[in-house]
Amino acid sequence: MSTTSLPPAKRVGMVSLGCPKALVDSERILTRLRADGYAMSPDYAGADVVLVNTCGFLDSAKEESLAAIGEAIAENGRVIVTGCMGEEADAIRAAHPQVLAVTGAHQYEQVVDAVHTHAPPSQGPFVDLIPQPGALKQRSDSADNALTQRSDSADNALTQRSDSADNMIKLTPRHYSYLKISEGCNHSCAFCIIPQLRGKLASRRIDAVLREAEKLVAAGTKELLVISQDTSAYGVDTRHETREWKGRNPRAHMTDLARELGQLRTAEGTAPWVRMHYVYPYPHVSDVIPLMAQGLLTPYLDIPFQHASPSVLRAMRRPANEAKVLERLKEWRAICPELTIRSSFVVGFPGETEEDFQYLLDWLEEAQLDRVGAFRFEPVEGARANALPDPVPEALKEERYARLMAVTERISAAKLAAKVGHTVPVIIDEVGEPDEDGDIGATGRSQADAPEIDGAVFLRNVPADLIAGDIVQVEVEDADAHDLFGVIT
Repeated sequence: MSTTSLPPAKRVGMVSLGCPKALVDSERILTRLRADGYAMSPDYAGADVVLVNTCGFLDSAKEESLAAIGEAIAENGRVIVTGCMGEEADAIRAAHPQVLAVTGAHQYEQVVDAVHTHAPPSQGPFVDLIPQPGALKQRSDSADNALTQRSDSADNALTQRSDSADNMIKLTPRHYSYLKISEGCNHSCAFCIIPQLRGKLASRRIDAVLREAEKLVAAGTKELLVISQDTSAYGVDTRHETREWKGRNPRAHMTDLARELGQLRTAEGTAPWVRMHYVYPYPHVSDVIPLMAQGLLTPYLDIPFQHASPSVLRAMRRPANEAKVLERLKEWRAICPELTIRSSFVVGFPGETEEDFQYLLDWLEEAQLDRVGAFRFEPVEGARANALPDPVPEALKEERYARLMAVTERISAAKLAAKVGHTVPVIIDEVGEPDEDGDIGATGRSQADAPEIDGAVFLRNVPADLIAGDIVQVEVEDADAHDLFGVIT
């Protein structure tokens, strides 16, 4: 008896660069492609086509993106480019004319169409249950398409990753997930081109966000990281519309979202960690601090202050309210003493004087932020800051960067040293192999540590049955400027 061989699934490789928001975009694209019958390739050699999701925020990021495209072309030869740098298609094609297609940020449907064109999905009566080839392109030519037009239909498979948590493709470990609540930004910061790349603020429906969060937690997520370009502005574009959710009518608003996320429970009946990232210090942020004190949210805020000098903030086209921010920090810590504040700052912005920089250092001494990152100012094509007078010399940027990091490292070291002897909850990221004495080590993070950007907690002599995603109580035995060291109690 003759048998029919099913055609092998076409395989797609992915190189994802840039921020967590871009990582979520990559997850959505791959989830859609898998639903269309594609398989994923872990390497260049096994891929029928390679997607490179680029970053275009800084010139250095663009250089990294072009290098990644070049590597993919050299290793595979069939490359489709998407992401923020995709807005500069001419520059990409000038450097790499071999690319098959170029699409911009969050243009999911165009990416999928490009893959269908250059690596058509396997077809046949035993595989495809819909007409081919036109149907794939007809997923929607409508201007109401949920992805290209950011429509109200937040249940679209790409916006939602999938209708089933089991069908989601995740590029993070199983125990933590990024939850993107909006796209774009309404700010016009002089150093930034995000609105040009990703458009104005477009918030997702709150019921859609909560549905995704619920499914992620049901699928094993122990830590949700809420991300956007401006989490505090969530829902401004929709006038904070309400949606029905489990008998309640929460608004598309940061505080309502935080309160609802605080009601989620894992399969074990515990509350997942919920971190709020990219939070601007608007007055209503104070409303989420009591939720942290109650244990409904992780006591952690990521606030991009960028600078403290009023003159530099004005030149950056950002609110110059550094004094009020210091007052708010004191108020927040009085309500929730465990609160961790992380931020990032730009040094060497055009026109930054020594007086401006010293003002920033003095502000940091008073603010006593827990986690700090810093960036040397880079001109970005299309940014207003490029036209500002009095650029800071590169050598002076480096000097100021080193001085700022020395101050923040000293503050961090003192804060971490104060935790020695205390017991803190730690989520496990990785468990090592036994050493020659049979001892097993592990790496995790405290509630003060977001993945990839903050410190770690290194554990000795952990139980053999410990796995990634476990949340354990750890006695802190030692600390350095960035990390903690301890043992499970």
